[in-house]
Amino acid sequence: MRRRININSDWRFTGPSKQTERIQIPHTWNGLDGQDGGNDYWRGTCLYEKEFQIREPVGPEERIYLEFRAVSASARIKVNGTEVCAHQGGYSVFRADITGVLKDRNLLQVEVDNGVNRQVYPQMADFTFYGGIYRDVNLIIVDREHFELDHLGGDGIKITPVLSQDMEKAEVQIQLFTDSTQEIRVFLYDREGTVVGEGRGKDMVIPISHPHLWNGLSDPYLYTAKAVLLDGDRELDQVESRFGIRSFFVDPEKGFFLNGRSYPLRGIARHQDWKGIGTAITRKEMRRDMELIREIGANTIRLSHYQHDSYFYDLCDEAGMVVWAEVPYISSHMPEGRENICSQMKELIIQNYNHPSIVCWGISNEITISTKDHKDMMDNHRQLNELCHTMDPTRLTTLACYAMCSPFDSVVHKVSDLVSYNLYLGWYVPGLFLNDLFMDLFHRIWPKRCLGYSEYGAEGMPNLHSSRPRRGDHTEEYQAVYHEYMLKCIDRHPFLWATHVWNMFDFAADSRDQGGEPGMNHKGLVTFDRSVKKDSFYLYKAWWSKEPFVHLCGRRYRNRAEQETEIKVYSNQPTVSLYQNGRLIETQQGDRVFRFRITLERENQIRAVSGTWEDEMTLIRTEHADPSYRLNKRKGRKSQNWV
Repeated sequence: MRRRININSDWRFTGPSKQTERIQIPHTWNGLDGQDGGNDYWRGTCLYEKEFQIREPVGPEERIYLEFRAVSASARIKVNGTEVCAHQGGYSVFRADITGVLKDRNLLQVEVDNGVNRQVYPQMADFTFYGGIYRDVNLIIVDREHFELDHLGGDGIKITPVLSQDMEKAEVQIQLFTDSTQEIRVFLYDREGTVVGEGRGKDMVIPISHPHLWNGLSDPYLYTAKAVLLDGDRELDQVESRFGIRSFFVDPEKGFFLNGRSYPLRGIARHQDWKGIGTAITRKEMRRDMELIREIGANTIRLSHYQHDSYFYDLCDEAGMVVWAEVPYISSHMPEGRENICSQMKELIIQNYNHPSIVCWGISNEITISTKDHKDMMDNHRQLNELCHTMDPTRLTTLACYAMCSPFDSVVHKVSDLVSYNLYLGWYVPGLFLNDLFMDLFHRIWPKRCLGYSEYGAEGMPNLHSSRPRRGDHTEEYQAVYHEYMLKCIDRHPFLWATHVWNMFDFAADSRDQGGEPGMNHKGLVTFDRSVKKDSFYLYKAWWSKEPFVHLCGRRYRNRAEQETEIKVYSNQPTVSLYQNGRLIETQQGDRVFRFRITLERENQIRAVSGTWEDEMTLIRTEHADPSYRLNKRKGRKSQNWV
């Protein structure tokens, strides 16, 4: 039977300094210099080495595969001096059969390169391209006759549930990939482990009556399919995968529908890196990310701008998140990279096909920023779009345009089934009202195109504050003002098929120098280390979550020089009372955002109460404004965006 042996421990790493050190996988060499600004993080080739033995019995009819869950960005793999495989693309699974080169004691060498080139995406984007073996490494032992392990990192099983129009029946199409001619049996299990269907062969359709639907946040129900390869009564191999049964469609006037009912997609975008860790995160960090996303009540995630860890797609399935999955075809088209981006798209689809959370494949992001060869770029877009539909006719395609993709004359936004825009109107340019104008204008020009907002946001530093927040000041308060407008704007345009806040978390972009902390994009609702939930986090929680709460804004704006100040409360409760030093100031009825005016005393204990829910903070009235709350713009140096 198939066995998986993790070999993350005890590696030797020879990095940029040419010194060799002992490390554990996951690992990146850019966890610090890729986050400190200057656009000077080290990019090049490093060497990982590991000595290993196969310590358990391996039969003469068994094969041994080496599996990498992701290596960024290119890798050449040698075992005992023999090159066993090479891979280009930093975000997907790849494997090699190493049976023929193994000895009693083995040396594994991995050359990893994240250097600049014109063949492997991404090469230009607003995030750090970390180098390293940053996801798990495994050995897989299987019988000579086994389910496919050699094709684009897939697991050898493809599951396509088809739901009847009345949703009373489902036909689960199962395809198994193997060269074996032995018997194959397939079993479908419900959540409780009861067999609800079975079949035989490589291709089959198994009916399920009265299926329990995967129904988003309210009921993300999952089935399991298990396929067994048999030689008589002897099991040669086994593979299983969870799946969900659901239907969806998008209407240009009414937005997204899940299982026949309107289901507006309102959520966030996520980058995978953490402060001081980079991309070398574990399941612990991934679970924390999902906890925070669930807390605000989001129902969709744009997993940008590349293939994420398979475990995170699992978490999305379990949580009921609707997912936009995409490849790193971003910012600049490279004619020499067409083969690579098509390969990355194939891997994304093959490796993630069975996830019910995924409803669309993203083919590009802001590709026209610096592209010169528009003819080749458009041809590449059409190729990717057709590739997605050929490999997966059950899902839609989408892409993210940016401001310069004019709805009047740009052809890019017409390629995919759906389109979304990355627009920062009210942040990079003045005028929050321009968001309403754009949505209305696009919808009027293209009434049959399904429009979404794939990125919108504003920088917010939890150490910068103002009672008169303005665009560009990077304060926590302006970020909140921006999002207050955007949430109401989105509500005014129910035809939007999906909206994704940029970003759920601050993330590293080493070419940036903004907000007084170089190397970072601070548009997150949560800080890079996940320790601070900015006020905007609670605004979204008030809009989307059903969990009762009250939140006092401005707790980090502790020292205030004004005599009167505004106290703002975010809550999903209908009534909020505000207390100052134990005295009731006012009780308000409202809708999510409550504003109170108070006269500051020397020290102020502020308490917001709604039923059994409350929040507290302390404010101090000072003689002078606290200079640490203002962005210190260095003389002669402008704030540096990424391009």
